[in-house]
Amino acid sequence: MVARQQVSAWRPQVPGVVEVFHAHFTEHAYPMHVHDAWTLLIVDDGAVRYDLNRHERGTLHDTVSLLPPQVPHNGSPATSHGFRKRVLYLDLTQLDESFIGPAADGPDLVDPLLRRRVGQLHASLADRGDELEAQSRLALIRERLHAHLRPRSATPRRVTDRGVAHSLRDLLDDRLLQGVPLDEAARLLHAHPTHLVRAFSGAFGIAPHQYLMSRRIDRARRLLLDGRPPGEVAAATGFYDQSHLSRHFKRLVGTPPGRFAREGAAAAVRVP
Repeated sequence: MVARQQVSAWRPQVPGVVEVFHAHFTEHAYPMHVHDAWTLLIVDDGAVRYDLNRHERGTLHDTVSLLPPQVPHNGSPATSHGFRKRVLYLDLTQLDESFIGPAADGPDLVDPLLRRRVGQLHASLADRGDELEAQSRLALIRERLHAHLRPRSATPRRVTDRGVAHSLRDLLDDRLLQGVPLDEAARLLHAHPTHLVRAFSGAFGIAPHQYLMSRRIDRARRLLLDGRPPGEVAAATGFYDQSHLSRHFKRLVGTPPGRFAREGAAAAVRVP
């Protein structure tokens, strides 16, 4: 088998995420090394074996592995066809040093919900303009990691604070074009970021980032029907660029913005 190596890496504009790293290796083996950040790892195909804290470990496609900073580890394929993995490197604002010991003792977490959320976070980090969604998803992941590492102190509570949810909605409405980072919203509203996300979702049945995108798409629809071109509409409604608008527009409306505008113009002509 010919050795394959495919790697992509970038640093997103999301506080707490030091680096996103995607790789496909068939034969590459990492020597023992350390990181100064947390390694949050999911494997999409194949499997990885590694040594951490003098114990042999392994991660399959249904596992989330959390490798702590400053603890040496290595890594190599555990299957004949190698592995495909996605990694997030998180700084100590997400998990402080007190979690290093518990993570070293049990780095591989079998948690389907956490696995799904990590995959969703990777998807939201793939394109510029979805930072609020990424921040919201990261906050929920951080909370679940805390629950795994400190189960006794991680008793979920039902969010009933509708006041802070309405305050966040007002803030999102005021910042419809420029958006607002989750950490900034938390400071302005004197609430923890995770609490903000849960309170908003509990009160309105939609996540903050979904609400913001829905409002932007509604405004984009009006402008497109007024005859303004998609590129101009993207800039006028808070999207990073035209492709960012197109991706979310098609997801919500079911058709690309250009086609939506053309069909709207054609319908206007037909109306007597």
